[in-house]
Amino acid sequence: MYKILHYLGEMLVVAVPAAIVFSCFWPYRRSALEAMGLRTNPLREVTLIAFIMCLFGVLAVTLWPVYLVRNQGGMWGDVLLLIERPSPLTNVNLVPFRMFQDYWQDLTQGGGLFTVINFLGNLAVFVPLGLFPALLWRGETWKRSVLVGGGVSLSVEIGQYFIMRSTDIDDLLLNTLGALCGWWLYMLLRRFAPKFIEKFKCVKVECLYGGTPGNRGPAPGAGAGQL
Repeated sequence: MYKILHYLGEMLVVAVPAAIVFSCFWPYRRSALEAMGLRTNPLREVTLIAFIMCLFGVLAVTLWPVYLVRNQGGMWGDVLLLIERPSPLTNVNLVPFRMFQDYWQDLTQGGGLFTVINFLGNLAVFVPLGLFPALLWRGETWKRSVLVGGGVSLSVEIGQYFIMRSTDIDDLLLNTLGALCGWWLYMLLRRFAPKFIEKFKCVKVECLYGGTPGNRGPAPGAGAGQL
């Protein structure tokens, strides 16, 4: 429980300011949507802010630097950010499915609870990154969810290499699977609650003469570039 609260704290430290900054762009976004003949709603805006918070929360908790304690003087005292690796492949795993072998070994040796939490955590933290892009923007496909989740995970793994954290191809695979789970969750919602999920999309605003404001109106199905 302490670990979970600790991670949530790290996420909120970055996610809340990110949400505030994003909200400051609301007047510009509203004008851009109106120019495209689109209208948003409070539910979509709240969900969009939640997506921003999830995105920056994931970046915060995965790219939080690792510090190394050393006995030395200077203005930083005994705390020094470790940016040098003993070797280029220290804490690097480029062999697929090695982590899953470690998970299985831990389970068979009695380390079940921690292993399950770690496994499910790697999945769950990327579910929103697969769900929200499908929920909020038109033209939704599983490829977009995988691209968003996999792209964020790849960026994280590359970034972790430079702050002496683990860089693991299995994390990339597991995170991308989590994003795909988010897409499957969206498909379930679309199957059983289609009217509900439509509330998260922008809608076209028809003019008095049947067109859309600003210009000629977007083609049917437009709106994939909604802000």
